[in-house]
Amino acid sequence: MSYFPDQLADRYRRFKLRNFIPHQDEYERLASHGQNPEVMVVSCCDSRVEPEAVFSAMPGELFVVRNVANLVPPYETDGKYHGVSAALEFAVLNIRVKHIVVMGHSGCGGVRACIEHDATRQTEAEFIANWMSMLDAARDRIIGEKPAQSPTDLRINLERFPCVQILEGKGRLALHGAYFDISTGQLTVLNEATGDFVPL
Repeated sequence: MSYFPDQLADRYRRFKLRNFIPHQDEYERLASHGQNPEVMVVSCCDSRVEPEAVFSAMPGELFVVRNVANLVPPYETDGKYHGVSAALEFAVLNIRVKHIVVMGHSGCGGVRACIEHDATRQTEAEFIANWMSMLDAARDRIIGEKPAQSPTDLRINLERFPCVQILEGKGRLALHGAYFDISTGQLTVLNEATGDFVPL
């Protein structure tokens, strides 16, 4: 029988004492009234990048979906990639977020694996190669056109989701790109007009 990791048990007790109890009224309000965040963040599941910490968010302030390489899959209805799609749809239609931020980061293993073609093509890997294949066409186009361009310039198009198209068109939803440098703590955000990432 496996036991729950001691370090997690200790950290939970610390959380309960230092974070939960001082804010118990807020947690009770969230439990009773539900969540109402204005911002959804699509982030990598890399353990070094935590959106709640980067944005100093309290519980209930961010709706976060994390996956390898912070990918939003293409809009499709054949049942292949619906985890992220369901989170996106729920955030837009049910929670009615006003902003969606796709946040990449430095040293992303998923993007590196895509750029190197075969880093995830191991025989033991059943899922990662298929997941990262969503970037193959963009990778080939970017490398072919601009060989020196950074992998961080690989972008994902959220606008193919009908619910995003409609609400963005009505001015009720805004899309944003961001990039977090792990070593410096610098966050840069996409300037839509120029296509450049600028520091905050």
